[in-house]
Amino acid sequence: MPVTSSPPHRPHSGSRRDEAARMAVLHAADDLLVENGFGGLTIESIARRAGVAKQTIYRWWPSKVEILLDTLIEDTDKRLPFPTAQPTAESIRGYLRGFARFLTRDPAGKVLLTLIAEAQHNPGTAESFHERYLGPRREQERDMLARAIEAGEISPRLGPDATMDALVGPIVYRALTGSSIPRDLVDTLVEDLLRPRSN
Repeated sequence: MPVTSSPPHRPHSGSRRDEAARMAVLHAADDLLVENGFGGLTIESIARRAGVAKQTIYRWWPSKVEILLDTLIEDTDKRLPFPTAQPTAESIRGYLRGFARFLTRDPAGKVLLTLIAEAQHNPGTAESFHERYLGPRREQERDMLARAIEAGEISPRLGPDATMDALVGPIVYRALTGSSIPRDLVDTLVEDLLRPRSN
């Protein structure tokens, strides 16, 4: 009998489809949070907006908080990067200005503010938020300050954690209360807390 050739092997595209669905869910959650707030955000509405089955979302995420955390982590990495070169007082100032813009102008900033607020009265959200986002972010901020100190670029008056709290706290507070964040606020924080040394 003649040997029949098997059909050519087709590359598996499931992972690409999964990634497209995952990104659709993250974008949908981001958009719906801005439109409806945290209380109005549901798995059902995310599934409808993303064009995926509700069961698909529950297979990947246990709650809407975890979806928002994935959104926040991805967007922060892209839109609020740390200085790649040797940190200086000026690059830290630039990082803080970027943080202020992120909180007030970027939809992902709304996600961050929402999770901060939700963490105040939901222990599960607080634990996940600290473990997945705040902890790793703070570690990078500590490293940024430590390298600037070692290079003689800054001389903080406080320890690393207290310094970062004092730098970002007023920015977060103004964003949480819907106030604008004046440029000279960041300048004053840097000058008063980091005491950058003149060259």
